[in-house]
Amino acid sequence: MSAHWPDAAAGVEAALFDETLACEAILPAGFAPGTGAAQLQQAEALLKGLAQVEDLRGEDSGEEKRGELPQLAQRMDAKLDLLLVLLGRLVRQSAHALPAQPLRWSVHGLRLAVPDDAGLAIGSAGIVRLQPSEWLPDDLELPATVAASALVDGQAWLWLRFRPLPASLEDALERHLFRMHRREVAARRR
Repeated sequence: MSAHWPDAAAGVEAALFDETLACEAILPAGFAPGTGAAQLQQAEALLKGLAQVEDLRGEDSGEEKRGELPQLAQRMDAKLDLLLVLLGRLVRQSAHALPAQPLRWSVHGLRLAVPDDAGLAIGSAGIVRLQPSEWLPDDLELPATVAASALVDGQAWLWLRFRPLPASLEDALERHLFRMHRREVAARRR
């Protein structure tokens, strides 16, 4: 997004995203202010499991990779895809689903479009929840603090800085962002 951010937000934008890999996406995401504890071990397990599944499924080569598989394996892979989509729909119907929001994120934090900033003060602590993959209906929970907020063209934005994460979780997050970046680049080339 090439918005003109207010000066305070522009400084935070640079601190969160300059000189690091950052991805833009529209994902189910939200920020819940408060002092609740994020589930860091579950977040790390989710990212590592997601990476293993994407590696096994050959995420970057898509249909070309499937063409190399035996017919039975292709059918099983397609059935698994359908089952995961169905399971995701069922979970979203039975649980409080996060709204899909434009965001930009890096290992340092994220910029998130929100319905309104709810008057959150700079430094307010909370939990960022986001669904890292559209086919997997599970959320990451990461601790964050509000670093900036702004209303730009009628849209409220929050800049959220992740609180210190364990090195292994930061590494898993960095690998996930790299995969997202590769998919973005591949989609632009098509």
